[in-house]
Amino acid sequence: MAPLFRSAAPLSAVCRSAVRAIARTLLILPLALLICFAGPAAAAQWSPEQLTVPVSPDGTLVTFSEKEVKTGRKLFNESCGTCHAGGITKTNQNVGLDPETLALATPARDSVEALVDYMKDPTSYDGEYSISDVHPSLRSSDVFVKMRDLDDDDLRLIAGYILVAPKVQGIQWGGGKIYF
Repeated sequence: MAPLFRSAAPLSAVCRSAVRAIARTLLILPLALLICFAGPAAAAQWSPEQLTVPVSPDGTLVTFSEKEVKTGRKLFNESCGTCHAGGITKTNQNVGLDPETLALATPARDSVEALVDYMKDPTSYDGEYSISDVHPSLRSSDVFVKMRDLDDDDLRLIAGYILVAPKVQGIQWGGGKIYF
């Protein structure tokens, strides 16, 4: 008489095959339902309030387009991001690019024109002396080569990005991991 266990082996292979088929179905079914019933994908839209920032110290406002802000972000990351990733100043964490810090600088750096002026000829936070020999700027483009290819419009886009970023990212811009 043959043992009963021998006939169980082929049945086990059939069971394993069935389990695999069911598992595949369970993995594919949610994806198929998502594709069939999901609406079209839409990118997040920034509001005009988020894209509107002061252009000059007198409070005149300018509204950047999303394309301008994205171009400004790219230029910022290429030219400034090494030291200012996420709006934090890696070389001096006491001075960031958040709105409050920019507003309290002397002179205030919380407008597009003021930031462009800074990127052309930077001064200490208290405005007492030039720091162009240690901070990238157009004035020191002979030393800081990334500044050589930037023109006034590029600086305007970078400044726009710096001022729009905290409206989009919130406290993480300039505060980042310090707060989280």
